[in-house]
Amino acid sequence: MNENGPRIFIVSDSIGETAEKVVKAVAIQFNSDITEIRKASNVTDKSQIIRIIQEAKNYNSIVVYTIVLQELKIALEEECDKYGILRVDILGPLMEALSKVATTTPRLEAGLIYKLDEQYFKRVDAVEFAVKYDDGKDPRGILKADAVIIGVSRTSKTPLSMYLAHKNYKVANVPLVPEISPPQELFKIPPKRIVGLTADPEKLNLIRRERLKTLGLKDSANYASMERILLELEHADALFKKLGCTVIDVSKKAVEETASIVIQMLKEA
Repeated sequence: MNENGPRIFIVSDSIGETAEKVVKAVAIQFNSDITEIRKASNVTDKSQIIRIIQEAKNYNSIVVYTIVLQELKIALEEECDKYGILRVDILGPLMEALSKVATTTPRLEAGLIYKLDEQYFKRVDAVEFAVKYDDGKDPRGILKADAVIIGVSRTSKTPLSMYLAHKNYKVANVPLVPEISPPQELFKIPPKRIVGLTADPEKLNLIRRERLKTLGLKDSANYASMERILLELEHADALFKKLGCTVIDVSKKAVEETASIVIQMLKEA
């Protein structure tokens, strides 16, 4: 860096990463003719602004800023203008342009993009949870889940779990089979966190037969027989009543519709 070159002060009421990337992308075009880049993040009051500008005025400086809080933005601009310091507003021009065409007003809230990132990582955690505790792989997930989906085979337990995961809910699902006792963990959580899925026997028969075909098996297997399906549904219904859980018939419902019912149930729990 050139010791006699300009110093760039980055000021942000958030992390300042956006301004830093822009500054570095531009600075590299000047063959590193920059003495120093200093970043002040999470600036929240005028006293911080004054302190930064008091330092910047002693050098050949440029102040680059991403500030959405109007009071701070005005304070910074006034301080820079008082000492004749060059200033560059990274967000302002674009925000002004968008304000002319957008149907909503800007929220003017610092750090929104990082709050969105938090939501993203929360969603990733929920998806990983749904995969880990899918199809009754580990009953311990039942105790940790926001919701537990139970039902016989082919009632869309996994698709529903994944859909809810993308809505940031941690969901475990458990298949119900007459020959296997349900996990005891189901009896240790509130019934409002359990959703039982059921379906019309004829629809299940059709779905299971198609499933067998895709696996290269004969659709006459016991798995798809009406007798077997009725037995499973009867077993599942008895467990639903024992648990006192919410039951949803998914025969004529899309996954989104079922998910909407579950989400409302969880909000009211």
